This record gives sequence, structure tokens and C-alpha cells, in this order.
Amino acid sequence: MTITVNHLIKSFSPESRVVDGVSFVIQPGEMFFLLGPSGCGKTTVLRMLAGFLNPDGGDILFDKKRMNDVSPQHRNTAMVFQNYAIWPHLTVFENIAYGPRARKLDGKSVHQRVTDALRVVRLEELAQRKPAQLSGGQQQRVALARALAVEPDLILLDEPLSNLDARLRLELRGELLRIHRETRTTCLYVTHDQEEALSLADRLAVMNLGRIEQMGTPHELYEHPVNEFTARFMGEINVLAPDSPLAGMLGGPPLRKLGFRPESARLAGDGIAAVVKRSTYLGSKTELLVESERGEMLKLWTRETVPPGEALHFQVTPEKLILL
Repeated sequence: MTITVNHLIKSFSPESRVVDGVSFVIQPGEMFFLLGPSGCGKTTVLRMLAGFLNPDGGDILFDKKRMNDVSPQHRNTAMVFQNYAIWPHLTVFENIAYGPRARKLDGKSVHQRVTDALRVVRLEELAQRKPAQLSGGQQQRVALARALAVEPDLILLDEPLSNLDARLRLELRGELLRIHRETRTTCLYVTHDQEEALSLADRLAVMNLGRIEQMGTPHELYEHPVNEFTARFMGEINVLAPDSPLAGMLGGPPLRKLGFRPESARLAGDGIAAVVKRSTYLGSKTELLVESERGEMLKLWTRETVPPGEALHFQVTPEKLILL
């Protein structure tokens, strides 16, 4: 099913719009992300698609059917929340069976739906456990299985990994990617975590102050951001002012901001001279905070260990420069 959002508007007060003319299309089977800081309007968009909020303007279309006034239970969507929202007094099996039973399926169909969902999330052996006996990652997989069991046209995921520790988030990202590739269910995923978006999204939209700043594939938004907000939100970046001498030395055009990612810099025998002010070991890389000979502070990522106070030179190839 194709999800179309046209010029969506939502206000909670006369002074400001939380969602201000948002438009996008989610293709069938696509994992589409809304990425942005807290308060940018992304969760409000998700809640309007779910039917929990009515838009003040614009249209929501499921295929070609206008859904603005359709109640949540008639939209064939499913939600996955950050706090899991599973029943603590029910077993894993009963939690997953809740949705199909609410839709009046017969016992055989309910059992088949639950069995299939458990297989997809790889929790068959835990079907009779209570949520208190599960880890956070397992509970979130139960929540995902419960969503899959109703065979929705659209799954809405509201920061589903934010309550997990770093190791579990990484593990669950891999599981979500596997499950989506297996089921090809259309998904709208809301998050503030750019690593989740980069690793999972087919396409994404970066939101700010109720509007979409840029939309495209993760590669497009990371490598070719159209403005400074998107560039900074998609990851670390050094931004040089239009009148920066360093921008000119790197070959940037006049009167344009220039940026480059820390990993794009390469230590070399010549190039831009700088002095290391801080060196931070991060396991897979070392982050250097350096001061150029023109007094500009920059971040460089390298595999080499360079102590504070040491002089160095670095280069950035032209194709890695980002015009903002």
C-alpha cells in the first residue's frame, strides 16, 4: 500500500504550527524514516497517520483513500512504542494473540498468526513466558511480533529502540533490518537517532520546526546535505564560513559555506597545517580536535594516535567537500 501525506498541518495553539505543510510518499514495502530533534513534529505526524490526532489541514491517503476522518481501528495500522506497551499479566503468546482476537479471527487463524509472528522475531521458545521474564530486547521483539500478527498495511514505530542500552540497540537494529527484509511490511519509523536512520532506512526525511528540510536516501542526505541543519543532524561535520581562509585553501567557492566530515580528512606530509589540541581514543577511531594555522577549530577522525601539542598536516579531496 502506498502512503501519501499532502501538506499536513497541525497546531496545538494559535501561535505556532507543530506540523507545517509536511508532504511525503511511502512506497509499498518501504522503511521510511522521519528523523529530527525533540519537538520537531515527527511524532505528531506519526500520531496523525495512526488516527490518534486529526490534522488541521492537508490529506492522508492510504493508496487513494482519504483517511483523515477514519478511526484508528479501521486503518489497519499497528504501533510499536518505545516503552513496549505489552500486557505484563499475559504470556508472550497471549500478548501477540490479542490483536488477531480483537479482529474476531477464529482460533485456528489466531494460532497461525501468532506462530508465524513468533517465528519471524525468533521467539518461539519463549511463547509461554511473562514479560517480566524477558530482557528489554526480547520485550521489544514481542511488541514487534504483536504488530506483525495483525498483518497491517502500515507499521508505525515510535523511537522503538530508545529505551535499550547501546549493545541491545545495535542488536535490535540488525533484527529489525532482517525482519523488514523478510516481511516487506510498509513502515514509518520515527527517531532522533541518525545511526538508526542511516543503517535501516530505505529513505528518510529530516524534520525541523514542523517542516521537512530534506528527503532522500541515507547516502544522499549524509553525502549531499542541502543545508547546515541537515548536515549537522546527519552526523559530525566541520562547517567553514564563506569568508574563511581555510575554505579558500580547500578550494571552496566564494560566498558559500563549506563543510567536510571528520572522516574525510586524511593526514599527510603536506596540506593544511594544524596543531592537535585534544586527542580522544574512541576504539574504532581517534578523534582529534585541531587548530589550523588560521585559528579555526576542526575535528578529524583517524586510525593513528597523535598526542596533544603535535603539529600535523591534513588534506581533504574535492569530492568530499560539501557546499552548504
